[in-house]
Amino acid sequence: MSRLKVLHRTLYRYSEPVTFSEHRFMCRPRDSHDLRLFETGIRIEPPAEVRWVHDVFGNSVLVASFANPAQELMFESTFVAEHFPGAPNVEMIEPYALRLPFSYDASEMPDLARSVERAYPDPEHRVDAWVREVCAAAPSDETLAVIEAITHAIKAQFTYQARDEEGTQAPVETLTLGTGSCRDFALLMMEAVRSLGLAARFVSGYLYDESLVDAQDAMVGGGATHAWVQVYLPGAGWLAFDPTNAIVGGRNLIRVAVARDPSQAAPLTGSFTGPPDAYQGMEVVVEVRVEQAAPPAA
Repeated sequence: MSRLKVLHRTLYRYSEPVTFSEHRFMCRPRDSHDLRLFETGIRIEPPAEVRWVHDVFGNSVLVASFANPAQELMFESTFVAEHFPGAPNVEMIEPYALRLPFSYDASEMPDLARSVERAYPDPEHRVDAWVREVCAAAPSDETLAVIEAITHAIKAQFTYQARDEEGTQAPVETLTLGTGSCRDFALLMMEAVRSLGLAARFVSGYLYDESLVDAQDAMVGGGATHAWVQVYLPGAGWLAFDPTNAIVGGRNLIRVAVARDPSQAAPLTGSFTGPPDAYQGMEVVVEVRVEQAAPPAA
């Protein structure tokens, strides 16, 4: 168990005052059996009218409306949470799903169908060919072993490259370039496991491991928003896989939002009205600290 304090600040700068459209900010994790939320805080400048909604996936979304123009726009979120991550266990998986291929139960398929569908063009079946190579090299055809092999293959075969640009590379583009950000690798893995008939969804959140700071094998993505994948396995449910760092299970991964596609889980979205060249850039600060857990109440 880890007690975590997270600060996430995004600052936009403009050359002159501009007006802002409605902005949507995904910053608040949901309480669950593996994450207990204790404290939360929000700061927005200029002042905004705020309301909270749940999106189609059940994520908490802050919606901010602005009345006055400004030269800077700042969103800051803080929260304290306890994390109880669990590692995937083959014993949790239903016997019929232990090996590939398998079919989901008819009672679950209507809810999983869109997460199984391939969503990005692959006219030359390059993703399929890459997955076949990984499966051939996997130690067995056990479902969990194959998913773990895909996770490790992306870490081993591709070069991480942070990108500030909006959007996500198409999986075929990531295969061509051999580089990508965490969200690019997450999308490639989603389409890879979907090609095997598995349900997958995109996860946005935070990554941190204090013990690996400045270490030779320090994880990539710490100190920034992070992205990874959940794959649905009958009996075990949605399991976390981070292809950027070859992490299997939820350790070091603080989940904030889940979605069928990366475009639906952007941490902050919105626009401004003003001169086209008014935008001067943005600054994102993410701090995740591991704190001593409070002693149990007497």
